[in-house]
Amino acid sequence: MRFFLDTANVEHIKHGVRLGVISGVTTNPSLVSKEGEVNYQELVKEICSIVPGPVSAEVLSTEAEGMILEARRIAMWAENVVVKIPATLEGIEATSVLSKENIKVNLTLCFSFNQAMLGAAAGATFISPFVGRLDDVGEDGMQVVAEVVDYLEHYQLPSQVIASSIRHTQHCLLAARAGAHVATVPYKVLLQMINHPLTDIGVKRFLDDWRGIFGNTTVVSR
Repeated sequence: MRFFLDTANVEHIKHGVRLGVISGVTTNPSLVSKEGEVNYQELVKEICSIVPGPVSAEVLSTEAEGMILEARRIAMWAENVVVKIPATLEGIEATSVLSKENIKVNLTLCFSFNQAMLGAAAGATFISPFVGRLDDVGEDGMQVVAEVVDYLEHYQLPSQVIASSIRHTQHCLLAARAGAHVATVPYKVLLQMINHPLTDIGVKRFLDDWRGIFGNTTVVSR
């Protein structure tokens, strides 16, 4: 399973890329708004220059014609940009048109298996079930991820599943078990994934034992 960062914060993205574990980014209007008054196009271009893999940028139009026009413009911003289209009737129509033009689409705000099936049929490159938001209303978000993954594998369809709306590290574990191709995680969750108190205790114990014998010298002599 690959990891994307779900953010529009450039510094967080740079850090994730330096760690060597982030291969893509997903943004949306809400995430961009957290960065203050920015030029959306320039921000996406900058992110695309930092990240080696797909960078999702969302349309704002709600009608198919507007989505298509926006998507065509967004697709010109960078080679690795992916256009986020909502899982609505208008969005499915737009996805169908765009996929025929070889414009990569991330079908976003997906909450049901039926939406995902239509997205795959329309040619979406990525399908993004929103796990956390489904959990919020008492549904099993990760079950939708598992069902969509099984469906795509059974029919050998090329769309990939991005487990989205990730709220905590357990979601990452469950997404991997469900077979998600990608988990897009907030920066905070990425940092939490590596933290464990026993690791911190172990590092401190090793250093204390070393210093008790060798002082502050390092393993590698100069």
